[in-house]
Amino acid sequence: MRKVSNVLQRKGNRVTTVPPEMTVIDALKLMAEQNIGSVVVMKEGKFAGIMTERDYSRKVILKGRHSSETKVGEIMTTDFPYVAMNDTVESCMQLMTSHRLRYLPVIEDEQLVGIISINDLVTETILTQAETINQLQSYIQS
Repeated sequence: MRKVSNVLQRKGNRVTTVPPEMTVIDALKLMAEQNIGSVVVMKEGKFAGIMTERDYSRKVILKGRHSSETKVGEIMTTDFPYVAMNDTVESCMQLMTSHRLRYLPVIEDEQLVGIISINDLVTETILTQAETINQLQSYIQS
């Protein structure tokens, strides 16, 4: 059974972080430069939340706010459940589905060690299925 550690091993644990005081427009520019859909908000070296494109559209644009005046800390989502390196891909998928999330922070020893997305989990599931198919084909051909 695949675990979060397998996902991070495959994709890496690089995380783009911003401070809560950064303006939303600057965070959006960073996201566009890196072609990513979210940034992790860190405050005093600790995980504080995640700002996503969804946060921007729902909490800035639809409310008539200005992205050049609004701070990331004002719109970030903070109520994320954490996962650990030993959690299974399946349990993460269930957690994301039940909480309607697209991202999960990976925390070990109270430190952020990575972020996994629903796309990461789907990719890991597809890779696992491909490995199983290859193993079964090898078994049948032997």
